[in-house]
Order: sequence, then structure tokens, then C-alpha cells
Amino acid sequence: MNPHPAPTLREGRHRYALRIYYEDTDAAGIVYHANYLGMAERARTEALRDMGVPHAEMTRDHGLFFMVRRVKLDYLAPARLDETLVVVTQPVAMRAASVDLRQTVTRADTRLVVIDIQLAAVRVADGRPGRIPPRWREALLRLGVGQQEG
Repeated sequence: MNPHPAPTLREGRHRYALRIYYEDTDAAGIVYHANYLGMAERARTEALRDMGVPHAEMTRDHGLFFMVRRVKLDYLAPARLDETLVVVTQPVAMRAASVDLRQTVTRADTRLVVIDIQLAAVRVADGRPGRIPPRWREALLRLGVGQQEG
């Protein structure tokens, strides 16, 4: 049985539920700060998959992958062992070769962590920026991301 409920797409946001395990916590039973990055990564991967544009396909068909260019985390409240959290992913802005996302980690209606992240589309062959392929752009635009110049 899968311990995580199915992710959902709703109102321009993707919701991904997860449970906090012992391995996620420090000695005090509070989620170790760096582990939020892994949670956010899983949520982003599932968001793309649920939109029908998985990472693996972008690499296979276009020779591109998304890499983290910039990240900022605001820690607002702790999460603890055995709690169920939801990572809400919402596109904020898109340019030719990058997309800005906001990911909010919540417990019930309490915001715990806010993560602002910029992903860059990078060519596997040489590590240089590449344009986000049309299907990925269209999927992100369907989620309501505001397109910017660039």
C-alpha cells in the first residue's frame, strides 16, 4: 500500500502529500532543515509527471534537464515525526530557459516552509542553457504561470 495519497492538480497548484519518517528528523524529532529540499524535489517531479511532461522524457527526447539555479527557504514552523504534510507547488514566472516556482510545505492549514526556487533548462551535452520545450512550456502555462520576457 502506498503511504502517500495521490497527488492532485487544482487551481493552478499541485499538491503532494507525504509522511515524516524517523530518517527525516534530527535528534529532537524535528524535520532536519535540508530534508525539505528532498521533499520539494519529489513534489516537483510528481507535478511534472502529473502534467504529462516527465523529466525523463525531456532528457530522452530533447537532451535537456531541469537543474536548480537558485533556491530560498523560509522556515516558519517545525514539522515532527509521523506528521502528514502537503507540498503545494505553484509556478510563478517562466522565461525561455527557466521557470520560477513557489513550493509551500503545510500541515493542515499551517504553513511550515516556503521555498522559492528557480529551475533552469540545461543541455545534457554541454551544460549550457536550453529553451524549455513547447510541451513543458504549455503544461506550465496551463497551471497559470505568468510568462515574462526573456
